[in-house]
Amino acid sequence: MTVKASVSISDQQDAFARRLVEEGRYASVSAVVQRGLELLRKETERKEAEIKALRALIEERSKGPFLTMEESRQRIDEMLVRKKAALGL
Repeated sequence: MTVKASVSISDQQDAFARRLVEEGRYASVSAVVQRGLELLRKETERKEAEIKALRALIEERSKGPFLTMEESRQRIDEMLVRKKAALGL
């Protein structure tokens, strides 16, 4: 289903869209706007999925054991020693 909508765009956006049409990359300015909206929809969905995954990770981690600052430093130091050894440093 297609819905007609009236939108306002800037002179620069219009010139860009018309150039894309003239170059044969899109059939019409409407097609350019549709593609832009589709890209924005996909980007928004991707960001929402990332935020949902991060929230789930934070929730999961908040249920686990917590390390003291000293334990954290010790683990980091041990990791650095292993990484340097693996790199021959």
